[in-house]
Amino acid sequence: MNEVKKPRQPMIFYYVLAIVAIILFNSLVSPLLFSPRVTEVTYDEFMTMTEDKKVAEVMVEDNQIMFSDAEGNLYKTGLMDDPDLTSRLYASGAKFSSEIVEQMSPLLSFLISWLLPLALMIGLGQYFSKKLVEKAGGGAGSMMFGMGKSNAKVYVKSTSGIKFDDVAGEDEANEILSEIVDFLHNPKKYEEIGAKMPKGALLVGPPGTGKTLLAKAVAGEANVPFFSISGSEFVEMFVGMGAAKVRDLFKQANEKAPCIVFIDEVDAIGGKRDGRIGGNDEREQTLNQLLTEMDGFEGSKGVVILAATNRPESLDPALLRPGRFDRRVPVELPDLQGREAILKVHAKKVQLQKNIDFAAVARAASGASGAELANIVNEAALRAVRDGRRLVTQADLEESVEVIIACYQKKNRVMSDKEKMVVAYHEIGHALVAAKQSESAPVHKITIIPRTNGALGYTMQVEENEHFLLTKEELENKIATFTGGRAAEALIFGQITTGASNDIEQATRLARAMITRYGMSDEFGMVAMEQLQNQYLGGDTTLACSNETANHIDEVVRGQIAAPYDKAYRILQENLQQLHALAKYLYEHETITGEEFMDILHKTTPQIAAATAAQQ
Repeated sequence: MNEVKKPRQPMIFYYVLAIVAIILFNSLVSPLLFSPRVTEVTYDEFMTMTEDKKVAEVMVEDNQIMFSDAEGNLYKTGLMDDPDLTSRLYASGAKFSSEIVEQMSPLLSFLISWLLPLALMIGLGQYFSKKLVEKAGGGAGSMMFGMGKSNAKVYVKSTSGIKFDDVAGEDEANEILSEIVDFLHNPKKYEEIGAKMPKGALLVGPPGTGKTLLAKAVAGEANVPFFSISGSEFVEMFVGMGAAKVRDLFKQANEKAPCIVFIDEVDAIGGKRDGRIGGNDEREQTLNQLLTEMDGFEGSKGVVILAATNRPESLDPALLRPGRFDRRVPVELPDLQGREAILKVHAKKVQLQKNIDFAAVARAASGASGAELANIVNEAALRAVRDGRRLVTQADLEESVEVIIACYQKKNRVMSDKEKMVVAYHEIGHALVAAKQSESAPVHKITIIPRTNGALGYTMQVEENEHFLLTKEELENKIATFTGGRAAEALIFGQITTGASNDIEQATRLARAMITRYGMSDEFGMVAMEQLQNQYLGGDTTLACSNETANHIDEVVRGQIAAPYDKAYRILQENLQQLHALAKYLYEHETITGEEFMDILHKTTPQIAAATAAQQ
């Protein structure tokens, strides 16, 4: 590999720089430092000094009079129409001169005008260069004024104070990483049996699950220096600078061993090398240097490399092989018990009312990450402050869940009575279809108060228990629930609105997944038609089939949605009186809980049955 050197500036650059410095010095600095001070006086003061015979030398110019006194002080004044001036000056004993200011010798003038500015420029350049080199820490990075210097943040002896107890909901990850901590504390018991400490551990999971927090907790438990740096900080404009930063980082780590080095978002430099011409040479050189450094140190030194990423599929295979990142630690979204534990950890920092049901909040926040749960607790505290209370209540926590899921209430949006009624029937359509189906999550809350994300209302369902598997019947019920709002609009008003756009997106996504990923279609069977990519960053999919098959999939998806829609329409037709009663109640109250919904539904059903029997 050829060494890449920084191109040198041509000599004409330095000549021009020196000439500019000399001109600026002679025009700005030299007059201020070396020109004599001249005091401006009025003409009558000049006349008085002449009469008192205090004028030693005088020079009359076209527009002013320059003169000096016996001590050599210089003065000037304006020129007036004074015919007797010459005779008075002669009588006072003043000497007439053509040059009052004494000229410097040519040698001194040359030294001040040329050599002095050059010496100042060279001296200042040497001084600032030395300071920049000292700040860069010397070595390879000093040649580029610190560009090859690692920017890792060092937390020595766990100054952040984070322990495993501060990271809840990730018991498996804590257990895996605690072994690394134990090795740093008791290396001999592992060496006696011949075990080696893992050189590196890769933390993989969605954003906000606590990967960085776990890395700090490892350093906190081990009580060793903790180097933290982002992968993007290695990326530089000049080729070779990123590799220099990697060398400097590992040099510092070896000097402070035992220690932990944490590289966040390692995919910024650890992406797969494709070998294409014109690729990113800087990133690849940085990755090559990282691979070399991870091979170059011994695990016995006590240097552990931790890294985190949301895109493990994009990493280079050489980085993931044993001997570099020996362990892959999944940091997934917390389950129900994990969410409850995380809420309790963050709730310790706020003032709470007694008897808070964290389990209910955890059930409502299904699918939330650790960062989102922390935000829920903080939003609840902010809501309590806005309301002028000193304690956070259960209602604050439940409302904050809705804020995270559906954004804030848009109180200044006023809907017309007709639109409000349409939204009421739409939301009750969702809830009623969900309530009349088996294997469907109970309704928790229904509201027609607009939200800042554009939603005019929403129906919130909360599972009583955590579900990890969904049957085909449950997925079809979900699609029917999604279509219940549109079915209610068509049934009651005979026309449809734009309010079902989000419902249609979710129903289509679920129906397509049933066919292309879950193998729940009778026509295609157990064949994967789509490939999941970036599962931790939204889960984008790409089709893995021919164009003809893709067209056929579109037709099957339409049928997969049409059948649940017909089912939802039929359920609403069969329970039309309940639909009217519930929609009227929601229209009047704007928000109803799941308990109120079920009470109205159970009270209305016997009344309708009795009225039907009387008619028969």
